[in-house]
Amino acid sequence: MKVLIPSALRSYTTHGEVEANGATLASVLADLDRRYPGIRFRMIDEQQQIRAHIRFFYASAQLRDLAQPLDANGELIIVQALSGG
Repeated sequence: MKVLIPSALRSYTTHGEVEANGATLASVLADLDRRYPGIRFRMIDEQQQIRAHIRFFYASAQLRDLAQPLDANGELIIVQALSGG
C-alpha cells in the first residue's frame, strides 16, 4: 500500500511516499518500522496508543484503532500536527 509520510518523519524515509505491507494499521506500521527503524515510535507510544499529535487517514476516514483492517490497494496518509507559537 502507498503511505504518505509527513515532512517531520522524512528523516527516516527520505521520501514523501513509501510502500508498506499489512492487513491492519498495526501491521502496516510494523512493516514501516522494519524498513525504517524507529519511525513507529514517533507515532505510537509505550502504551501502544496513537500519539496525540499523529493522525492516520485511510479512504477519507480518520483511523483511531490500530486493529483497523486496511486494503493492500489503498493509501494511508499520516499527518503530524505542528505546535509552537
